[in-house]
Amino acid sequence: MPLFKEMLKSGESIFRDTIVLDYDYQPKVVPYRENEQMRFATAVRPLLQGNNGRNLFVYGPPGIGKTTACKHVLRELEEESGETLPIYINCWKENTTFKIFYKMCEELGFKFLQAKRTNELFALIKGSLNKKPVVFVFDELDKLEDTDFLYSILEDIYRKSIIVLTNYRDYYSELDERIRSRLSPEFLFFRPYNEHEIAGILANRKEYAFVSGCWDDDAFKEIVEKCSESRDLRIGLYLMREAGNIAEEKSSRIISAEHVAEAMKKVDDFYIKPKDGLDEEMRQILTLVKENAGKKIGEIYAVYSEYGGEMSYKSFQRRILKLQEGKFISTEKVSGKEGNTTIVNLSNEKKLTEF
Repeated sequence: MPLFKEMLKSGESIFRDTIVLDYDYQPKVVPYRENEQMRFATAVRPLLQGNNGRNLFVYGPPGIGKTTACKHVLRELEEESGETLPIYINCWKENTTFKIFYKMCEELGFKFLQAKRTNELFALIKGSLNKKPVVFVFDELDKLEDTDFLYSILEDIYRKSIIVLTNYRDYYSELDERIRSRLSPEFLFFRPYNEHEIAGILANRKEYAFVSGCWDDDAFKEIVEKCSESRDLRIGLYLMREAGNIAEEKSSRIISAEHVAEAMKKVDDFYIKPKDGLDEEMRQILTLVKENAGKKIGEIYAVYSEYGGEMSYKSFQRRILKLQEGKFISTEKVSGKEGNTTIVNLSNEKKLTEF
């Protein structure tokens, strides 16, 4: 075999379109989510008939297509019905009532908003949106600092459908009773993809993201297996991109199992985010864990309460789960005389202290 046959020449690339590997990329077809998309469409359909729409509370683990499927329906709605207005808000970025109203005003085309107060922003929104039907989507609802905006929208915007997306089913019980009684949503659970579905989705992305024939079959199977373990598509997309980058750095025309193995060493870096990305409350809890590593979650919550923390134990548990999902901490279930409990530790102190 010629020595240089499998080496990339100057200017060559094994990538065709890296955008396809972005998790936020919107494919023309969202496979394996036909039933869920129909539920979205059914909730919105009354608006097209001149009536009020239904509300949806959508929940399920991260990385399983909730946002992608919802945005796909919104895109079709825009294309087929020029009258109904879709408004999408990411509550991780816009996490207060003021920020959400400000973002809505920008989406609606209003200018010179800097000096306006929250109630003035909502007055602009109300005056604009009561002229046409609107679909509101609030993604990552559990990242909010307050939910006052929901009450205002439920009360004062007339022809609407509200869709909220979250990782946690029990977040609904933490909403204000006035909001729950007015929202009265239908609940839609997004099940994780199975291994067959994950393989199909990643194979489709591979076809558009890479030049034909550049993937070793066994290398791609390893990525499918790793992604199936986590049930998180973001892992598969990340590994495909990283393995491709590693192959290119080595001037290889073929992405091999060796390149995938190197990419897998970086998976923790994909999960772990800088502490600056956490809000103040989450940073405080992370500090408590660092100071009380190895203790039961109930003991750490007691310390939190002693320091004046006001959230419920259930909310505290969910914050711990978020820190675990971000690989900031690790938890271990143990059994004892008092029953089952959870021990909380730092996931990787060296990495945390580097941020």
